Amino acid sequence: MTTEELTIEVQKALEEIRPFLNSDGGDITLISIEDGKHVKVRLEGACTSCSVNQMTLRAGVETTIKKFAPQIETVVNIL
Repeated sequence: MTTEELTIEVQKALEEIRPFLNSDGGDITLISIEDGKHVKVRLEGACTSCSVNQMTLRAGVETTIKKFAPQIETVVNIL
């Protein structure tokens, strides 16, 4: 998968998870994809101060991204 194709797949994953984040007053932005396997995102809005944002990142965001792009190994929230 090319870098462009990978970016498109990760963006599709974020679009799938975004409505759930928006419903709680939050959002997410793709910052970068490094070495074709490490994704950096920024949780925004209410997600920045939410006490369960790490659980959301792992259980929701990372799982969804890996569904669209199985080669992704890590997803990290950049503050």
